[in-house]
Amino acid sequence: MMKKNIQILLWVFVIGLVYGQPTTPFQIGEIHKIESKVLNEERVLNVYLPHGYDQKEKYPVIYLLDGSADEDIVHIAGLVQFMGLMYTMPPTIVVGIANVDRKRDFTFKTDVPSLREKYPNTGHSAPFIKFIAEELQPYVRNHFSTNDTTSLIGQSLGGLLASEIVLKNPELFDRYYIVSPSLWWGEESLLKDADNLISQHNYSGKYIHISVGKNEDKIMVREAKALYKKLKPLSKKEVFVGLNVLKGHNHATVLHQAIYDALKLLYVPIA
Repeated sequence: MMKKNIQILLWVFVIGLVYGQPTTPFQIGEIHKIESKVLNEERVLNVYLPHGYDQKEKYPVIYLLDGSADEDIVHIAGLVQFMGLMYTMPPTIVVGIANVDRKRDFTFKTDVPSLREKYPNTGHSAPFIKFIAEELQPYVRNHFSTNDTTSLIGQSLGGLLASEIVLKNPELFDRYYIVSPSLWWGEESLLKDADNLISQHNYSGKYIHISVGKNEDKIMVREAKALYKKLKPLSKKEVFVGLNVLKGHNHATVLHQAIYDALKLLYVPIA
């Protein structure tokens, strides 16, 4: 009995040593905070820096909407890391913009009574876009070693915001990855005004990639195709406009594959 008790105590001691070893957190990036005067609140940035990041080099930047730690930053940064590891895209910085209130920030003002009643705190995309232009992008340029190539990724309401920016402020980014945009917002008013908005801007050199899951609600597929149709004529003016309807994907599964396909299309030559 004594021998058995000693063996148990030894096992407890060994297990304690194993599990009591100091650990080091596994990190994929840095957390930065901005005190935004435009939004009158603190905003958190989750920043992935490529392996071997060197201040002497210059890196392109992907800005990711819905970039909170528990949202899309981990898997999108993983795609960028893997494709960089395989030399299929250049080392790239990913800036995940953590959410405070995505319905507020990603939607424009609407006069639709049902939407105003159901979502009373929406309609503040204009100040959020101003925050991106006047505070976020200058902060990133000042704190990281960047080149002039910038991209924006947005899905769902984030895709709505990305669509609004590409139509109203296309100069803010060079490349747009728009996934399953919620263009139903405001009774499709953004789509209805698209031709007029497009005519006011120069899109030369832009890369605009629109994706949607084939198994999503029919309205999502129809609206993504409609946005593509509005932008497609720009292809004659040194602009890339692409559409990818992903078979077997719905609204919950489409983002990761959509971004992988879009990056591969941009960077990997077709044999």
